Amino acid sequence: MSQLALVTGATSGIGEAFAERLADDGYDLIIVGRNKDRLEAFAATHPSVSVRTVAADLSTDIGVDTVAEICAAEPLTLLVNNAGVAHYMPLAELSADKARELVHVKVVAPTMLSRAAVAGMQERGGGQIINVAGMIAFSGPADKSVMPRRAVYAGALAHLVTMSQTLSAELEDTGVQVQVLCPGVVATEFHTRQGLDMSVVPRMSAEDVVTAGLRGLELGEVVCAPGVEDAGLLDAVFHADLAAFAGQSPALATRYRTKSTTRSFRAE
Repeated sequence: MSQLALVTGATSGIGEAFAERLADDGYDLIIVGRNKDRLEAFAATHPSVSVRTVAADLSTDIGVDTVAEICAAEPLTLLVNNAGVAHYMPLAELSADKARELVHVKVVAPTMLSRAAVAGMQERGGGQIINVAGMIAFSGPADKSVMPRRAVYAGALAHLVTMSQTLSAELEDTGVQVQVLCPGVVATEFHTRQGLDMSVVPRMSAEDVVTAGLRGLELGEVVCAPGVEDAGLLDAVFHADLAAFAGQSPALATRYRTKSTTRSFRAE
């Protein structure tokens, strides 16, 4: 039986690299993107596998619903939630439209597509979901000197990390595998579209990111960080998270028991 993968954001960068690698591995493909011409060009150059193109804008409810219906209806072996948009800027300068687009593409879309795909994967006893995030998901504690400004973007990627970890636990023993793929800076069109010149910054290739993601599935990694040599650093983060989670109590922490010096105001 042929394997079927759906890849979002498949017209460039990491998504295109995933589509290329999966086609080489004999997967039939459903490729999703905004650029219809690029989708059709990819299909035309890969006649050895079945390639279905879906032009959809995942920053819209219609686009998300269209692709979610496909995820629910098709016997997907692999879902790659890769579509992305950056909009790096301070929150006060981020327009409502850009904020909405970012949250739709990196939070709403992967959440709803995973939801649509996972029931069928469970029924079939197997399947894989890769959510493409990034190492910026771990940058929350950084001080103001760290650029670029990225509050919403970092928060969206952190959502993907936590959702993937929790979903992986939910699906234990079902045969369905979940991974969040967290590269650092990658040599793609991604930053150029945001007007950022990354030419002097060392960057990983999209092909290496895909290699890491697929190998990470074989290794059983839930969080795959292609550029982190010492995996123990990630383990330390996760152990600290769980230690904080386990350290909670119904009693008010001592540091909050001192008398407040804040003036209270009351209406006269």
